[in-house]
Amino acid sequence: MPRSEALNRGMRLTALTADIRAEWRSGNRARLARVVIALLIVFAAATFVGSIMTGAADASLSNVVRWLLGASDADQILSVRDRIIILDIRLPRAVLGMLVGASLAVSGVVMQGLFRNPLADPGLVGVSSGASLGAVLLIVLGSAVFGPLFALFGFYALPVAAFIGGLVTTLLLYRIATRGGQTSVATLLLAGIALGALTGAFTGVLIFMADDKQLRDVTFWGLGSLAGANWTKIAAAAPIILLSLAVTPFLARGLNAITLGEAAAFHMGIPVQRMKNIAIVSVAAATGASVAVSGGIGFVGIVVPHLLRLVIGPDHRYLVPASALLGGTLLILADMIARTIASPAELPIGIVTAFIGAPFFLWILLRGRTTIGL
Repeated sequence: MPRSEALNRGMRLTALTADIRAEWRSGNRARLARVVIALLIVFAAATFVGSIMTGAADASLSNVVRWLLGASDADQILSVRDRIIILDIRLPRAVLGMLVGASLAVSGVVMQGLFRNPLADPGLVGVSSGASLGAVLLIVLGSAVFGPLFALFGFYALPVAAFIGGLVTTLLLYRIATRGGQTSVATLLLAGIALGALTGAFTGVLIFMADDKQLRDVTFWGLGSLAGANWTKIAAAAPIILLSLAVTPFLARGLNAITLGEAAAFHMGIPVQRMKNIAIVSVAAATGASVAVSGGIGFVGIVVPHLLRLVIGPDHRYLVPASALLGGTLLILADMIARTIASPAELPIGIVTAFIGAPFFLWILLRGRTTIGL
């Protein structure tokens, strides 16, 4: 590259950086948000590939890429064992991690926008517990009670049951926390804790009734893991998660407006009640499907949106896609830590996210206790 061309590129980059800094200081973060989203796409792709490479199998990046692209010597590039490990274990695990992380982060964005509170999160306010209760009901009581559900949905029955549990909990939470068209922050958090405890009590009763096999399956929900990832689980959960994620960008304008209050949003032409109904169903579907295939993974929905909101601002047009990218990336990174930090054993991924998220949550509380009404 000629020196003059490199100098011109450097000058343009410097000018762009200066413009973005000036816009950020003035409150206009649109260009910064687009840059951050572009960087997150690259980061997510690199993390996804790194997840496929991480493990005991000796498979280089170049060999895996050549094999996936169908090189002429594909049969000699990787051994049969390595192909099975990558295609049937690591790849579905990375795909599931991206889907679950994106759904939990976007659900956190939607709930925080809907309730106008940065502490709202599917795990914190009991939605994840409700989804887990739905899944545990199906596991313990099985086809004896839910035979028609199995007959109708097949292997989709577990995500559907978790979705129903999450939806019922979300509707109860919204009904309790909203009075006279206004949502109380304190009531929201306290009601979420109470509903989480109640669903946990019902789950405890079901665990008491479970046999050894069912008990092992139920234990999976408590700590969360991507260890059981396979293409069947992805086929069951991906349509629900992807549909929920596809709907969410259309809520961005309404979520932006509702930050000014429901009355102001209504006068701006936003169909507030319809938007709230769509948002509630979307969060319940995404959370329920995620819990059904990965168990209870907390704090992703509160850490990711808040972190991005500090950088790119509260505009949901950019916050939603950025949260989806960062949520999926962080969950894949947490999964990589979980399966390497105690190798050859595997740490439940819910423990890793709790170690990261709990201190961050306390920092949010201490930093904003006077502005969030606590």
